Amino acid sequence: MIVDARGYGCPKPVLMAEEALSKITEGGIEILVDNEASANNLKRFAAKNNFYSDVIKEENFWCVRIVKGYVCEIPAEEYKEKKPGKDLFLVIATDTIGKEEELGRILMKAYFETMKAYKELPDAIFFLNTGVKITTVDNEILPIIKEIEEMGVEIFTCGTCLKFFNLESELKVGFRGTTNHLVEGIKEFKKTVWVG
Repeated sequence: MIVDARGYGCPKPVLMAEEALSKITEGGIEILVDNEASANNLKRFAAKNNFYSDVIKEENFWCVRIVKGYVCEIPAEEYKEKKPGKDLFLVIATDTIGKEEELGRILMKAYFETMKAYKELPDAIFFLNTGVKITTVDNEILPIIKEIEEMGVEIFTCGTCLKFFNLESELKVGFRGTTNHLVEGIKEFKKTVWVG
């Protein structure tokens, strides 16, 4: 069975795969997607459900094969964004802190500078809504985020938000994230903190 999920953003390809797999007791499906983030999400979905999966990169799309009815040879833990012992998931949903924009940008920069200086770091940061400007076009805070990433923090930026603000080609640090990262992060980390 072939499921064509090209043109759909997260989490639609995973939902389409789940629906197709619910109709079979054993066997495989192929899901076609047009971005790597969706391919990775499908692999995580397969691993968490103990399904075998593999990915083939074609010229303009990815083909993810998921086989149901056989124990996955690769432990699901390998596909979790959360590494063992991870505690804090930080969600940044704004590019300012507070209502006054100019002051808010100063405070946001100071927040990340203090985090870096004191080495009080989260395990992962997910930027969404106007927070995506920090990982794309904010030339003052962006270098700090790059340094924080180099210190071992995983950085993700909401793909839907990048598209909404027409910033998809501007991402300069970390990876394009999906709602799967957000939902899994909230579930799997011991603590989630929202700023915004």
